[in-house]
Amino acid sequence: MFERVGAEESAAREELARWVRDELAAAGLPVVAPGLDPVLAGGAVVDVDHGDDAGGGVFLDWRTSPRLRNCVTRAIRLKQLDEPVLRHSGAVEAAMMRAMAQVLVSAGFSVEDARDEYRPQQVRVLSGPPSGQLPVWAVREDELAFPGWQDSPTGGAG
Repeated sequence: MFERVGAEESAAREELARWVRDELAAAGLPVVAPGLDPVLAGGAVVDVDHGDDAGGGVFLDWRTSPRLRNCVTRAIRLKQLDEPVLRHSGAVEAAMMRAMAQVLVSAGFSVEDARDEYRPQQVRVLSGPPSGQLPVWAVREDELAFPGWQDSPTGGAG
């Protein structure tokens, strides 16, 4: 029987997934919106499994473009197992998984191979950067200050 984690753990997983999406978007990668029909987009897919078992957690996958997926589907349907698109698609997915894992590690996340037969080639995100650490891309105070500008004088006409 499927058991879900508690509300606090579920919220923590959703927050971690949001951080992962933000970090990958900051790196310039397309990130698939949660709930978007798979037919419509390709890019980084961040999945939250709310199960209270070894298969639960936050997972990262790469979805190639709809066109490349259609070519793979066609080759498989026609039993053209020597079709170059099958090798190429697998190579693209493996390369993107390595690249995304490296991006996250550089940003302070902890990741590992999913080690799950239902999630081949996926990455499990174990944790985000240390608490209080701002992302390197965060807006900084000096970006909000305009040199030469002063606050308006208080208490009367200027």
